[in-house]
Amino acid sequence: MSTAKETRRLGVPDLRARKGGEPIVSLTAYTTPTAKLLDPHVDLMLVGDSLGMVVYGFDSTLPVTLDMMIAHGAAVVRGTRRACVVVDLPFASYQESPQQAFRAAARVMAETGAQAVKLEGGVEMAESVAFLTARGIPVLGHVGLMPQSVNTLGGYKAVGRDAAAAERVRADARAIADAGAFAMVVEGTMESLARTITEEVPVPTIGIGGSPACDGQVLVTDDLLGLFSDFTPKFVKRYAAVGQTISEAAAAYAAEVRSRTFPGPEHCFGMKKPG
Repeated sequence: MSTAKETRRLGVPDLRARKGGEPIVSLTAYTTPTAKLLDPHVDLMLVGDSLGMVVYGFDSTLPVTLDMMIAHGAAVVRGTRRACVVVDLPFASYQESPQQAFRAAARVMAETGAQAVKLEGGVEMAESVAFLTARGIPVLGHVGLMPQSVNTLGGYKAVGRDAAAAERVRADARAIADAGAFAMVVEGTMESLARTITEEVPVPTIGIGGSPACDGQVLVTDDLLGLFSDFTPKFVKRYAAVGQTISEAAAAYAAEVRSRTFPGPEHCFGMKKPG
């Protein structure tokens, strides 16, 4: 019998109870090694469909499939012991009907071991959110800038810049909360709008390009680590320059291989001396 203190995984009720309290710390993860490194520090591990751009090099999240999300979701669950793991439902896997959403979400829950799913949408998705939650599938909502609607929006642009647009986002947030979402991501909105939504809805809000008043924050881990050099969104703060470190390490390795200084004797296997 182990005497080590067992680590308890945070669940949906734990996060829901953080409304107005200690901020929820969230980051994305797509692989087991990254999940292991992040797990002691975050409350919510999001397996985002951003993996389409971060891992697979797509121009948007739209080509991501349900099988991709399940494979990466299961990998992240294997790498965590503490964080509540939430997996995105990808584009076209849930928008058709509540029944389609349930089939996709049920596969994610059963095949990954995650604690919840995330879906984008507001008023138009409230019925599906209610359908899922009534059948035992916790849902993290997502309002404001919704990357799966990039073609409708005409690009990745902040939303809620005028009164009418802001009211639409507020209505979306209220609808998703009323439908039973345990929390919601508020992305790419005016700061005052994210603050207002946080005050109005009874569930935690998790900001990304939102407001410090939100009940938590989420970033794409690869942005936080500086793994991309070509573009950094306004709402991202880089906490490290890992991309530069990787490039420098690869350059040093290449130089040593070409000069035949690597591998050295200490990296090679030798015959045992007799006797």
